[in-house]
Amino acid sequence: MRAVVQRVSRASVTVNGEITGQIEQGFLVLLGVEQSDTQDDVIYLAQKTVGLRVFEDAEGKMNLALADVNGKMLVVSQFTLLGDCRKGRRPSFVNAARPEQANELYQSFVAEVKGHGIAVETGRFQEHMDVELVNDGPITLLLDSRKQF
Repeated sequence: MRAVVQRVSRASVTVNGEITGQIEQGFLVLLGVEQSDTQDDVIYLAQKTVGLRVFEDAEGKMNLALADVNGKMLVVSQFTLLGDCRKGRRPSFVNAARPEQANELYQSFVAEVKGHGIAVETGRFQEHMDVELVNDGPITLLLDSRKQF
């Protein structure tokens, strides 16, 4: 499971002109699910994301987590994070999970984050989405549950 985590001052996702998710301070998480991912990957990635200390404390040091600043999370499913671009010019998505499995683990990730007391907004699975954000910092981190050790 892969995630691009961006610290944002605001972010939103729109489907067919309708805002489906919108947050102020927090994280925009673009989430990709791989065929071999399980609930263990969900738990690891949710804990890692929620626990990231990338918000400034009173001394201006990145020392605070999402809950410390009452931040929210906007989670958007993005299978293209599993694109393999090593050969040719057209990405291969053979390692991306099938939609049924991907949606199940995506929803599980959202539930796991909510279980940590974080308010979560979402996009719409398998829809064309317009994502807008103001990256605060900019701070962008790549997380991968396969690279935990």
